[in-house]
Amino acid sequence: MRTTKQEEEELRGWLAGRLPGELFTRLVEVTADREEVTVIGAIPEPALDADVSAGERAAALEGRVAEFRERTRDTRIDVARQTERRYGKKVSWGAQCGEVRVLFTHVAAPVMTRLRQPQRQVLDTLIAAGVARSRSEALSWCVRLVEQHSDEWLSELRDSLAHVEDVRAQGPDRQSEA
Repeated sequence: MRTTKQEEEELRGWLAGRLPGELFTRLVEVTADREEVTVIGAIPEPALDADVSAGERAAALEGRVAEFRERTRDTRIDVARQTERRYGKKVSWGAQCGEVRVLFTHVAAPVMTRLRQPQRQVLDTLIAAGVARSRSEALSWCVRLVEQHSDEWLSELRDSLAHVEDVRAQGPDRQSEA
């Protein structure tokens, strides 16, 4: 079961209103599924000279994210507890500083699946090659690979699902508004 577009919009709105104004410069992304809400916000970049090397810039951005994570921990925990009570889902956090995006914590939810022998052999090959230590880790690796190489297709599929949800909400089974 997916979170509906309307539920995600309400959640994003609630968080936008609940988050202290000084926490993020803007809310970059709020995503939700059955188990988890992930909140990613933009934070200010450190002031750097224009002629700094790429390595120095990358280190400065990573350092800013680490500083933000430590400094805002108590605030984020407070907001997460309130969000968890309200929506019944764990809250995970991330920050984006320039082109660097870091997820601090996130839920690793177990997923049960049934695979036929040829599919299990793919997983076992990844284990034998040292890519993964277990079938679970190998399956996770496969999902990440598909995610990396199918962004456009998955985005189009998600947009189509959102349209189906909108049409379904307009159907005869919708609850009458009193």
